[in-house]
Amino acid sequence: MLDLNHKKLTVWKKSKELVKQIYVLTGNFPSEEKFGMGSQLRMAALSVPSNISEGASRRSKTERERFYEIARSSLVEIDTQIEISLDLEYLDTEDIDELIRLANKVFAMLSVMIKTK
Repeated sequence: MLDLNHKKLTVWKKSKELVKQIYVLTGNFPSEEKFGMGSQLRMAALSVPSNISEGASRRSKTERERFYEIARSSLVEIDTQIEISLDLEYLDTEDIDELIRLANKVFAMLSVMIKTK
């Protein structure tokens, strides 16, 4: 593995935790949704740390901000998909307490990075 600066970022570490939680939660989805909503949620989750790492490697402030915005947008996508998963009763509210806390934390951290970087 490469020894890169983005791996020291708390937001990157937290976003990886979010990915793990989503993989666990979607593992319990009905079999017909594993390649539908489950797959979509996993892709959105993977997009968060991926775009944080790509943004951190960019030289210009504008490029960094753009990748951080994409990562933050993926969190909004995750939020919508979690809401739909709740509506369809694939998840219970108790299942997502930690996920919500973590997603809000990552969203807030990205928002600060977009404003200040």
